[in-house]
Amino acid sequence: MTESSLAGSTGAELDYEKVVIVAAAAAHEVDRDARFPHEAVAAMRDNGLLSCSLPTALGGRSTSISDLATMARALGAGCSSAAMVFAMHHTQALSLRWHGAQGDIAELTRTIAAEGALLASATTEISTGGDVRSSGCAVISDGAEVVLEKNAPVISYGEYADYICATARRGPDSPPSDQVLIVCPRSDIELEKTGTWDVLGFRGTCSPGFILRARTVPSNVLPVDYGTISSHTMLPSSHTLWASVWLGIADAAVSKARVQVRAAARRNGGGATDRTAAFADLLVIHQRFEASVAQEIRRYEDFLASGELETTVGFAIALNNLKLAASQAVVDVVSAALAMTGINAYREDHVASMGRLLRDAFGPQLMVSNERIRANNAQLVLAYRGR
Repeated sequence: MTESSLAGSTGAELDYEKVVIVAAAAAHEVDRDARFPHEAVAAMRDNGLLSCSLPTALGGRSTSISDLATMARALGAGCSSAAMVFAMHHTQALSLRWHGAQGDIAELTRTIAAEGALLASATTEISTGGDVRSSGCAVISDGAEVVLEKNAPVISYGEYADYICATARRGPDSPPSDQVLIVCPRSDIELEKTGTWDVLGFRGTCSPGFILRARTVPSNVLPVDYGTISSHTMLPSSHTLWASVWLGIADAAVSKARVQVRAAARRNGGGATDRTAAFADLLVIHQRFEASVAQEIRRYEDFLASGELETTVGFAIALNNLKLAASQAVVDVVSAALAMTGINAYREDHVASMGRLLRDAFGPQLMVSNERIRANNAQLVLAYRGR
């Protein structure tokens, strides 16, 4: 296996480097115009990267979290908007892998794998203040179909997705925490845009608000309660894959800084300069970031290998802490790389420019609020008894 390819359980290789090249070539335009990374997503589909995490038995490749994280990191270095689309898509695809491979929903999962379909999510709601574990809307039976109306403050790339996976109360009489996940095909959805997306970073994720109206078949509701899906799959997969994307952003900043450091050293007759020492310090921060992401990926892989459905309080805290730490570490790395590189990194018309990287680096703390995750941790630690 080459460095730029990964083998799924089928033995077939995923040459993700091709996708990275396509994504990187369009990254500037995607950021400048705040447009969806069509080229990168098409390349993902053509090269099997959208279906790869789905079960082998249903047409996917059962790609591991570790391999998905490797791809997310590489994409993050090339185009962080495309990488975030990749990561968010696989958070939904993995939910189908672990909770949608049996029963009536399995045929829909098989269809999604065959199509190489793009999955988006609608897990937040205006009425609940962004709390993903609470829903105001409900799935309502209407003859042979079910209907749903959800006012979502954000649906990332919702206009471009083939399916939207939405959370809702199980029924109109269910409490807000009794949630299900319903997979809505594009043909069964009406989207009414309620906002715009003109932001500093991750501009290509195209994440305005929408009122989502869906009318679909009852079999598209996953048979597992959303609380289990969230703790087993959505929370850990999103935090590990997001952190991998952000590590990719840090990689790109370090790579740009390395080029400038070496150029300065050559001008100095090959000797070390002040920038060389600053770069050595930068590598310490970067390596700690890399190690923390790798540690939590291993933690999640070990959990999946155990076959357990229920996670521990300690597991949830650890994965929440990964998100918190990674969202700060990416800012630390990119800021330090910009400062040590100097004015060329500050210029938008120079090959060393880090403007997009810096703007994207601040998104992780805000797009999913660190304050909300800290509040969640504050509740969890009350029940935490160690390990």
